[in-house]
Amino acid sequence: MRIVRKDLIPNGPGSVKVIPVDSDDLWFAYNLVAAGDSVLAVTVRKVVRQTKSGGKDAERVKLKLEIKVEALDYDKEGSALRISGKNILENEHVKIGAFHSLEIELHRPFVLTKDVWDSVALDTLHQASDSAATTDLAVVLMQEGLANIFLVGRSMTITRSRIETSIPRKHGPAVARYESALNKFFDSVLHAFLKHVDFNVVRCAVIASPGFTKDQFHRYLLLEAERRQLRPIIANKSRIVIVHTSSGYKHSLREVLDASNVMNLIKETKAAQEVKVLKEFFNMLSNDPTRACYGPKHVEVAHERMAVQTLLIADDLFRNFEIATRKKYVDLVNSVKDSGGTAHIFSSMHVSGEQLGQLTGVAAILRFPLPDLEDIEM
Repeated sequence: MRIVRKDLIPNGPGSVKVIPVDSDDLWFAYNLVAAGDSVLAVTVRKVVRQTKSGGKDAERVKLKLEIKVEALDYDKEGSALRISGKNILENEHVKIGAFHSLEIELHRPFVLTKDVWDSVALDTLHQASDSAATTDLAVVLMQEGLANIFLVGRSMTITRSRIETSIPRKHGPAVARYESALNKFFDSVLHAFLKHVDFNVVRCAVIASPGFTKDQFHRYLLLEAERRQLRPIIANKSRIVIVHTSSGYKHSLREVLDASNVMNLIKETKAAQEVKVLKEFFNMLSNDPTRACYGPKHVEVAHERMAVQTLLIADDLFRNFEIATRKKYVDLVNSVKDSGGTAHIFSSMHVSGEQLGQLTGVAAILRFPLPDLEDIEM
């Protein structure tokens, strides 16, 4: 996300003018904009005019609207963000107070104004405008007859392609049909790989599967690259790694991100850090359960006792339309940091964030045991 202009006071009012440049930026915008903010952007509206002959003539007019935000709708499949609310900038076509929706589009600037730019909003803005950040990795998750291609980015995991093919059993006279079907399947996966994996953007590409499917496809990929002279693959074959997983479905992304050969390549990225911290939490929960807790009430009590060493919190908790609820979680993050702890805000669009969401969206690793937490109702 490119910042054109910034005029704000930390923990005070102000505005920023920004331009979203990729699909990740629309997700960042979704996390930045909150109920009660105002958003100004250029939009197109259908206007009906009276003609001299007494008839009506409709035309589409480009105009600038500023709305007080009441609702947001994010479409992750279509990478679209729609913001709805009442118009607060009068013009000849739209009255003040009229309800309107703005579509936030790539490469189109908008101005976001807040009464309070809290620490979480400022951190989100900083992440969104980090020009050094790229998509962390591409993942081909496979099993015979099924392949999913994912791009794991700064803030979200996007499904780019899904290939399904019927593969006959490998025995008897069907062996020839099996080999033919498998090669056809691999060719479809290769086509999708070339279309969606850009080594100028990703740090590495992972081929993962149970059994030997990953090894077979990796061999096919390199042979076809030499035969067809596919330069992007030939030049980057050292950045293609193989990982064993239990399935070819999305939930196995956790196994990919936890693999040591992948972790070494992406260990500084947000997605890898989230997986590492979540693994530490689950290990603590299994081995020393009095030093781990989850749920708003338990984490709140643990923090009151200065026990929280590491806070894990999902980003969707900050999208609560109750301003007081958002403020409660912002204050919790700030307070944990002020007391010497660390806070990790998980993206609900990564598999680790989805996992944390199943535990209410907030959890903590504690400095010291709190066995009586179990007696407090969640």
